[in-house]
Amino acid sequence: MSSSTNSTTHHTSTIGAIGAPSRRNTELALLVFAVLIPVFAYANVGLAINDEVPAGLLSYGLGLGLLAGVGHIVVRKFAPYSDPLLLPLATLLNGLGLVAIWRLDQSELLQDIEQAGTAAPRQLMYTAMGIALFVAVMIFLKDHRVLQRYTYISMLGALFLLLLPLVPGLGKNIYGAKIWIQVGSFSIQPGEFAKIVLAIFFAGYLMVKRDALALASRRFMGLYLPRGRDLGPILVVWMVSILILVFETDLGTSLLFFGMFVIMLYVATERTSWIVFGLLMSAVGAVGVASFEPHIQQRVDAWLDPMKEYTLSRAGVGGHSEQAMQALWAFGSGGTLGTGWGQGHSELIRFAANSDFILATFGEELGLAGLMA
Repeated sequence: MSSSTNSTTHHTSTIGAIGAPSRRNTELALLVFAVLIPVFAYANVGLAINDEVPAGLLSYGLGLGLLAGVGHIVVRKFAPYSDPLLLPLATLLNGLGLVAIWRLDQSELLQDIEQAGTAAPRQLMYTAMGIALFVAVMIFLKDHRVLQRYTYISMLGALFLLLLPLVPGLGKNIYGAKIWIQVGSFSIQPGEFAKIVLAIFFAGYLMVKRDALALASRRFMGLYLPRGRDLGPILVVWMVSILILVFETDLGTSLLFFGMFVIMLYVATERTSWIVFGLLMSAVGAVGVASFEPHIQQRVDAWLDPMKEYTLSRAGVGGHSEQAMQALWAFGSGGTLGTGWGQGHSELIRFAANSDFILATFGEELGLAGLMA
């Protein structure tokens, strides 16, 4: 009787899995909107700046639509039961990002200081490269669990990528951070790829070690403390992240590197103590480095009191927050509903307005409501 019931249950669940809707048509419908919204935004920018529809509107729409269509066809064939929201969301955000970059490309101020002019076509090329990599992963990585075989190779590969900017003659210091490598006229941040490889290492490691990490040897102030030998990996990751911060003066990558590991530890073990330990260690490390690294001190001062730093920079006696203040003013100018596409002045941020500070353009021209959306 029991065997018959189990067999029937298994048969029913199998039929349910086979007959489950793939939701690919839902994805396709969402992709149509994900392409049309940026095209509409592109037209808005052209009308606001030049009082005419941009000449490249059709080619932009067709290009973005073609790339999205390629992604959809590959998902439909190789991952028919995947989440229908992910590809449309990525397409929409990428498409709006291209519009914002093109909007800043039209700024004469940014063109005069060689900070804009050809950034949008280059970004569209990167979008095509991203789709190509996406297609390659979908075709050749049929089962993500295969990556577990390369757990420690991934760790070594990530460390190699993170250390590349420190190689003499290859690394390049830009705005105080040594996170770039340059070959000829081409430059790139290898740390961006290291983040993905690190996630593979963390997932593979935690798949094997999560039970040991979830064990608690003692309880202190309501927190379950892990065994001493299980603290080793997180301490190593903490030390490496601090070393990266010291030698490359890159606070963002270091915090993301360590934070990603702590969060994945929490997801794997469901132990709140890991979050507490992670926050304490990152705070201690950041304070320690900031106490003797001038670049980090400048960033912290600019964050604590950007207006003071802005005043000093305008007076020519120091200060390092003119960009931050201009970005804050851009957000303030946008208010709740924004100034409208192409009608803001975020180009006053000047350097990195179309990259590190791109969110300020969205904040000014789409407002708080647009950012929340």
